[in-house]
Parts: sequence; C-alpha cells; structure tokens
Amino acid sequence: MTIAIISLGCPKNQVDADCMAHSLLAAGFDTTADLSEADCILVNTCAFIESAKQEAIDNILEACTYKQANPHVKVVVTGCLAERYRSEILAEIPEVDAVVGMGSNKDIVSILNRLSSEAHIEAYGPKSDLPLGGPRVISTPRHYAYLKIAEGCNNRCAYCAIPLIRGNLRSRTVADLVEEARFLASEGVQELIVVAQDVTAFGADRGRVEIADLLDALNAVEGIRWIRLLYAYPERITDEFIAAMVRNEKVLHYLDVPIQHIDSDILRAMNRKGDETTVRTALARLRAAMPDITLRTTLIAGFPGESEAQFEKLCTFVREERFDRLGCFAYSEEEGTPAARMAQLPEEVRAQRAEAVMRVQADVMAQKQAAKVGRVMDVLCDGYDEDAELYLCRSAADAPDIDAQVCVASEQTLYPGNFYTVRITDSDVYDLYAELVP
Repeated sequence: MTIAIISLGCPKNQVDADCMAHSLLAAGFDTTADLSEADCILVNTCAFIESAKQEAIDNILEACTYKQANPHVKVVVTGCLAERYRSEILAEIPEVDAVVGMGSNKDIVSILNRLSSEAHIEAYGPKSDLPLGGPRVISTPRHYAYLKIAEGCNNRCAYCAIPLIRGNLRSRTVADLVEEARFLASEGVQELIVVAQDVTAFGADRGRVEIADLLDALNAVEGIRWIRLLYAYPERITDEFIAAMVRNEKVLHYLDVPIQHIDSDILRAMNRKGDETTVRTALARLRAAMPDITLRTTLIAGFPGESEAQFEKLCTFVREERFDRLGCFAYSEEEGTPAARMAQLPEEVRAQRAEAVMRVQADVMAQKQAAKVGRVMDVLCDGYDEDAELYLCRSAADAPDIDAQVCVASEQTLYPGNFYTVRITDSDVYDLYAELVP
C-alpha cells in the first residue's frame, strides 16, 4: 500500500506525523507526495482555532475526491480534529474510512492493515498513550528539525482547547532528547528547534523544571550549530532559564514569548498566570541579559469582555515594546473552553481589532528591518527562488515558516543547509535583502 501523508498545524503535530511515517515505512508501506498515486491518504489534522479546523475539513474533503476516480482509495483522519470530534467526522463525512485519535497513533500500522477488510474504523486510545518520542523521519528540509520535548499542557488558559485535545503535560527525559538530537545531527541537521506548548514548563510534571539542564545537554551535541526555542511563558522565565540561554553559545538569542494580552483584567479572565507587571518584567530581564535578543510574541484581540480602552492599551503596548516579530489573532471561540461560555464580541469587531494591531506592528517591524541595512550577519540557506532569482536564507532572528527571510542575490551557488556571511543592502516591511561578503 502506498500512503500519502498530509500534516497540518503546528510543528508538534508534524513530529507526530514523522513518527507515524517511520512506523509505516518500517512495516513495508510506501509513501508518496502525489495524492493521485496513493492507495491511502492520511490527513493529520489541527483543531486549535476555527480557521485550522476549516483547513482540516477542506483537506479531508479534497482527499475524499480521489475516491471518485479510484473507489479503492482509503482516507484516514488523525491528529487534533480526530481526537476532538471523533464520531462526528464519520457522521458528517461518511467517505472517511478511519478516524484515529492521538492515543492510537502507535497502532497506525495495524489500523491501516485492517482497512481492506473493515469499514469505518474508529480508534481512540487514552491521550497518555500518544508516544512522546521514538523513531521518525525528517520531513523538514534536512538542515533543520523540530525536537518535541513535551506533550500536553497544564496551564489551562481559558481560551485554549489544547489540554482538552492533548491532555496534561508529559515531559520527555533529557537523556531521550539528547539521543534524538544526536540522531538528527547525524542526519545533517544544523538547526534544532525545541518545541512544546510551554518549553519553560519542561520537567514540571516530574516535580522540577529542567529546561536549563536540557539546554546545557543539547549545547554539547556535536554537529548542531543553532538551537532555537518555541515557546516560553513569561511567568516561567526565571534567572536560571535566562542564564542557560546566555552561557550556551549554540542557543540563539531568540525567544517566542506568547503573551496574548497586556491588560491585567483581561489576562486574569484568560486565566493567565501573570499580569502586566509579570509580562513587562520578563521582557526587561531578557533584554538586559541579552541586548541582541529577538523577541517574538502572539496576541489575541477581541477576547470576551475586552473594552475599547483595553484594546487601545494593547495597541499602545505593541508600540512601546517594539517586538521584533509579532502575530495577532482574532479571538476564536472554542467549544468546551471557559471563554466560550463568556459574552462574545461580534466577529467583525474581533477581526478589525486584530488587523489594527497588525498595522501597528507592521510600522514597528518596517523600522526594525530598515535599521539592519548595512549590517553583516551569518545566515542559513534554505533554498532558491527561481522566479525572483534570489537565495532564501534566514538569520538567527528568523524561525522557519513564521518569520522573515534574508533574500540573497549571488552569482555564486549557495547550498541549502550551509551558512554564509552576508551584508544587508535593503529591506521591506518583513524581509531583508543582502549580498555575499567576499
């Protein structure tokens, strides 16, 4: 059987797909990137917010269209949507052949083997059965890879469905993660992107936060040049954590700190663990310890009860703090969460407020990018844009897929996975343009 895998959503979900792909290949299945060549299409879904759910449904429906040309094609749905909506998927899209909850990812080989003799398979193991790690393929470009250090979350933010979908925090061991990092390095990975719902909570489920220990251990892995961290909650940014970022030279001075809002009353309604002082103090301490740090954040506009004054305070905060990278989302009402039971603002108000925040940030980022013109920096090459005739690279300030690019014009061939020294010659709102330094 030949399998096509579509993986949607966050890097943590992608790692889950990589582990399933390894299991399938080890069991003798073939894989293809061409849906028309597949005997089975596996859609690994996201269900974090409404737009993600719609993207998942669209991809499931597209997969089902291949049954029209070949009725023997099987469609399997895994991931967050499968875990969250279970039998509703089969009720609404009966063309789906199997729905596999996260706790049954480890059984994906046997489930696919049953497809030839069974119709409408449903498998929902306990959330705690989702493997934390294990053998995997590398589906990203070979020079960078995500290292998922934990599963689930204990933070219980009022707007977030992640604990409902993925369960409580479960951390991997430092030894297990070092072993995987060594494997990734042996495969040519240069940049290790450490991910969890909250990396600063790593180990807390065992009684002690161990993120500093992990950074020390990963820094010693030969072959890895960059270590990037996603995501750090402001109330957990301790002196120990900052010191580990400073002393380990491979750990980039880059941090994604999801703040969501700055008004203390809104943060309290969100069930966030800190207030305005917590947030501003964390940012100040990071910048004092690492003046060159790139700070990224995400915000939510239009949370239930957000007044015009609280929204304006959020915009002022964005102007004042001048984040290097920022994304703002219109609040998405997620069923089953405490926030969904609150009085909701109109959708158009939420959307307008999110767009207004992003306009403020666009001005900030354009100024920050323009200030880099003339600088010399090291970049990692990701590939080549034939239409623009530019090499697409990233600096230490840029995470793949979510941040900016450094676009390099060069007659010399640049190779993906190699580092180069460039001089910035121009900028726009998001991207930088550069030339090689001889």
